Amino acid sequence: MTAIVQCTGLGKKYRMKKALNNVSMTISPQTITGLVGRNGAGKTTLLKIIAGFWRHTSGDIKVFGETPFHHLKVSANSIFVDDQMVFPESLALKEILEEANRFYPNWDARLAYRLFQYFNLNGRQLHHRLSKGQRSTFNMIIGLATRSPLTIFDEPTTGMDSAVRKDFYRALLKDYLAHPRTIILSSHHLEEIDDLLEDIVLIDNGEIVFHESMDVIREYAVELIGDESKVKEWTQDKDVLYEEKVGIDQLKMVVKNEFTDEELGETGFGVASVSANDVAIYLTNKSKGGIDGVFRT
Repeated sequence: MTAIVQCTGLGKKYRMKKALNNVSMTISPQTITGLVGRNGAGKTTLLKIIAGFWRHTSGDIKVFGETPFHHLKVSANSIFVDDQMVFPESLALKEILEEANRFYPNWDARLAYRLFQYFNLNGRQLHHRLSKGQRSTFNMIIGLATRSPLTIFDEPTTGMDSAVRKDFYRALLKDYLAHPRTIILSSHHLEEIDDLLEDIVLIDNGEIVFHESMDVIREYAVELIGDESKVKEWTQDKDVLYEEKVGIDQLKMVVKNEFTDEELGETGFGVASVSANDVAIYLTNKSKGGIDGVFRT
């Protein structure tokens, strides 16, 4: 099998609204792929179709070579983790962990127990009575310990404080390196997960804007700062992602990086790299001038 997930022209429509439009992508085995986009971009819709929870309305999707909607093979080999996970209300957390072994063939009870102890959860508590951050932490433990061939985390750190988020990402990476599988991790905070990712899918308004390796997006754009008229002249035929006036006559311009180091050095402008997170923001921004454009006279 060359792909765990294969989407071709995938669409999802709710009444008159297109939540997904002509989505085509391939997710390879044993990779960590980031699904990134603003709130409402279509991330959850796409992930729930991949997980087999929702039916698509157009195009085609295959997961493990099968159409995922209510498919037993897909369900048995995947897990979908988000802040809406529901467990039997009569079971305490410790009992949920014990029962999980019956459902997930790759379940690692030792890992689950160690994470449970590390995050100081109380085995007698009920899932639906946990705080938002505690629920997310427990759900994360379930997602990691199942070691499902396809593990989907949809905004998994909701409610977690900064220290717990860092611990989660480190635990995910360490366990992935020891037990490789296909992981899809969605977030609108790319800066927190870019070190984890091998590939990135950037989605906006239900469409794929960018699907490349992290190495490609890190080199995708370059920032130039210099005399406003000279920067504008030099970039007039370039793919401009963002511009911002700096001081009286200086201009900061972010352009797609199609230059050699020698060419950039000859411009005489200040040159800086652009983070993957900023590239994602610029590619999904409706205005190249950002929020500053609102205040221009």
